[in-house]
Amino acid sequence: MKVNLKQLFNITGESEDIAYSIGSEELSSIRGYNFVSPIDVKGRIFNRASIITLEFSVDFTLLTVCDRCLKESEKSYHFDFSHIVVPSVSSDNDEYIIAEDESIELNDIALTDILLRLPSRNLCREDCKGLCMICGCDLNESECNCLK
Repeated sequence: MKVNLKQLFNITGESEDIAYSIGSEELSSIRGYNFVSPIDVKGRIFNRASIITLEFSVDFTLLTVCDRCLKESEKSYHFDFSHIVVPSVSSDNDEYIIAEDESIELNDIALTDILLRLPSRNLCREDCKGLCMICGCDLNESECNCLK
């Protein structure tokens, strides 16, 4: 979703609400993640004292595979994000979002933020025992005699 910020850059106190979903057609191109639901994005962009701030939250559900026992499960996520948006910067700076041509692409920003925030390891539960290295038995459900 492309948002034009020209009015926000020019009028102190101006704001714009955000409420939309990133659909499955765009999410299917993200490799390594299986989104069960669309990503719901809600928030606002506002100009306070000539500083443009983007604040938004995302809600979605992923189908994950436990890294220890290989069980599939659905996990729901909620993340909050905040960024300062500038029309340009004089040096390389990752702290700001640059609004080229006074607009930003919210889908790209939201998806990048989400992928950076997702856990690097998926577990079905914190105390998951995983699989036996010898026989492959799920140690959460039964015990084997391989390691004794």
